[in-house]
Amino acid sequence: MLVACSGGLDSQVLLDTLAHVGGSGVLRVFAHGVDHGLRPEAQGELELAADLARARGVHFAITQLRVEKGSNLQARAREARYRALRAAASTVGATFLATGHHLDDRAETVLMRLLRGAPLAGLGVLSVRSDDLLRPLVRARRHELVAHAKRRKLVFADDPNNADHRFVRVRVRNEVLPLLRTIDPRVDAHLVALADEACAVFSLAPSSLRRTHPSASGAALAAITEAAHRRNSRARVELGEGQVGAWDPLQGIVISSRDGSDTLGDQDPSRSRRARRR
Repeated sequence: MLVACSGGLDSQVLLDTLAHVGGSGVLRVFAHGVDHGLRPEAQGELELAADLARARGVHFAITQLRVEKGSNLQARAREARYRALRAAASTVGATFLATGHHLDDRAETVLMRLLRGAPLAGLGVLSVRSDDLLRPLVRARRHELVAHAKRRKLVFADDPNNADHRFVRVRVRNEVLPLLRTIDPRVDAHLVALADEACAVFSLAPSSLRRTHPSASGAALAAITEAAHRRNSRARVELGEGQVGAWDPLQGIVISSRDGSDTLGDQDPSRSRRARRR
């Protein structure tokens, strides 16, 4: 697994956690940082990641990029970063790329999409797994990451852009969400549940349903939505051809064979009438 590192809180906690798991022999961990060439502070921040990687016995490398300033800078930088990270993963033979997104990130992203008028399909963001991308911390709150960093005495950098209110995300994080929490303290959980439902509905295309169970599409979509909304991990849905759908609190929607082997993983949902009865 390749861990995307920036030297910030999220990635330092992710690196520390996965290095611990890797030390048990469960997986082999590599760490990689990307300098976009946009901020002189980035080099020092990546040094924090390099120091932690050395302390944990994890191989660390950096890719230097040059992203030209201009319109849509953040999106272009993100695309360039993921290209560089996937190239690095291929070089070391990593199967997965892990990022440090957490629950607060996901709630912010869903709310930003809502404010921009995104349809339901656009709300299924930052799932635990998206193809080769893994987000192991996405069910954890930011304050839990802070507590972990204090307990483990992790040194991390704070990106100054996190305080720049010219960015919509910063305003959503520091202004909009705090206000909404005064109305309902569980608003973050509600937003994440909405993202789970969107993943459940739109990651299972009708063609996939027809392949697994030609007559179950409507019932499966309704039941998978209900199971995700209720976070019902006991619900099981017969999909036909030996496949069963279930909702997992960590992985999201999982389709597996009846013998328990995972066949599709997160964001590959289905349900039938059995989910409602349970």
